[in-house]
Amino acid sequence: MASCLDRSEPVGTAIVAGGPIGRYNAAKDTPMKRIAAQLLYRPDRSELRFLPEGPYDCGDGRVSWVSIQHGADASTGSLNIFDMHRGQNQNYPLAGRPGFAFPTRHPREFVVGLERNVVRLNIDSGENRTICGPVDQHTSGTIINDGVLFEDGLIFGCKDLRFEERKAGLYFWRAVDRRLFKLRTDQICSNGKKIVQRDGHAILLDIDSPTKTIVRYAFDSEQGQLGKQELVIDLRSGDGFPDGMIVTPDQRSLIVSLYNPLDPPAGETRQYCIDTGELETVWTTEAAPRATCPQFVEWQGKTRLLITTAVEHMTDEQLARQMNSGSLFLADTDWTTPIVPRVFSE
Repeated sequence: MASCLDRSEPVGTAIVAGGPIGRYNAAKDTPMKRIAAQLLYRPDRSELRFLPEGPYDCGDGRVSWVSIQHGADASTGSLNIFDMHRGQNQNYPLAGRPGFAFPTRHPREFVVGLERNVVRLNIDSGENRTICGPVDQHTSGTIINDGVLFEDGLIFGCKDLRFEERKAGLYFWRAVDRRLFKLRTDQICSNGKKIVQRDGHAILLDIDSPTKTIVRYAFDSEQGQLGKQELVIDLRSGDGFPDGMIVTPDQRSLIVSLYNPLDPPAGETRQYCIDTGELETVWTTEAAPRATCPQFVEWQGKTRLLITTAVEHMTDEQLARQMNSGSLFLADTDWTTPIVPRVFSE
């Protein structure tokens, strides 16, 4: 199967201002920068290497991340906080599978998408209270997956545990009145999402991973509605599945990690221009092809990119070759704008 970075062929389809601008050749039209990410942390426990996702800057050199599930047949996962100063990870087991976790104003509490509920969790006591849910009551066999925290609240999606049916929901929880809106009920595995502003209007960038596309919608927070779907990046010609996603500080580009189920020598996290679709930068994770999520973190006075990777679905032979899989990586960026992480507040 041809890679999306095959330089002999166009590598995507771009949509700008609601209309297609055609296919482009990244190798010919865009000077692409490649940056090798460095191994930051490899968990000692195999269950924590299975499916790490959702890194988030908690300040003071601390990064949270979720281990979605502790093995192929596991029904529980954990929240983790990695201290980059000490190189130490604190693990907090959960009574279910977390899809995302965001810090709150309380230093020991997080808001977590856990199974079918969004809860506020105290990591010391393990106590939690439900903020919204249960969700996806229209169907069965789904749990909450990825989400984004933004000024109006939370947008989060669910996934079909079998990765087969278009039945998982996409939701908006509005903070001002604690109201939950159902945006879609036809996703398979809802992953990376981000809100950006265009001409004074909110745009939702969204990934349903099995479609191998990144799409956008006009988003109306007052009505709790999405506009017409438009294609932004088409990755169907390549091997990787788009997973977690963030946007650059200037909101001009998106950064997406690609989960590659095959056996290439390195994983890729790519930066694309939102308005043209052009490929701008590629960060590589050596011996870790299943890149899951990117996130900006402030470390040693610089804006870095932290990337999580997974071992999910690897054979023993693959694990022997892909020895860095299931690890956290850290990479340089060209950004100098300080990143101020948003925290959840009710």
